[in-house]
Amino acid sequence: MKKSRQMIDLSKERLSCLGEVQSRTQFGGYALAVEKVVFALVSDEQLYLRASEALKEYSAERPLQPLIFSKRGVPVSLGYFRVDEQLWQETATLEALSEAALMAAREEQHTPSAPRLKDLPNLGVRMEMMLYKVGICSVDNLYACGAKNSWLRLKSLNQHLGLKTLLALEGAISGHHQAALPEPVRAELKLWYQNIIHQQQERDYPRA
Repeated sequence: MKKSRQMIDLSKERLSCLGEVQSRTQFGGYALAVEKVVFALVSDEQLYLRASEALKEYSAERPLQPLIFSKRGVPVSLGYFRVDEQLWQETATLEALSEAALMAAREEQHTPSAPRLKDLPNLGVRMEMMLYKVGICSVDNLYACGAKNSWLRLKSLNQHLGLKTLLALEGAISGHHQAALPEPVRAELKLWYQNIIHQQQERDYPRA
């Protein structure tokens, strides 16, 4: 607690150019904010800045360690990156990246939040957690991966998944309840599913 307090006080002093920096507990650590807009976190006696375009450009040359938070046993990146020893010494750069983090946070407040996987048709928190475990952590990830590839990833995690999950994923991507998928789509997915199961059985139980 004492070391965290020291880091919070140091961060407030170094970033005072942004205005009055306030702190409060968040994510098991402390959030730093200006006018109630959170732009940085202190966790395990380390300062982390919120992601921004400026920070992205900086870390392209000098990668910074992301802050990982465990949610129900699933590692989730919070979009904050650690200020290392070298960056602490680069006063002007640290101030510029902190200002960019604050501006990005302010802009986000006026931008509608992106939907989570659990918000899509047919999906829920349990399916969202399963998708996280196979590297599909956002709606855009799911769209890019597609229903078939997403199902194959999930199948590698849980061999009991069947056709219903495949249809649910397709519906989530296309915006349909799984029962309302167009019949040609259902038929094509069912045929694909049967072929995959047949191939798996051939591998597991080869003919003599």
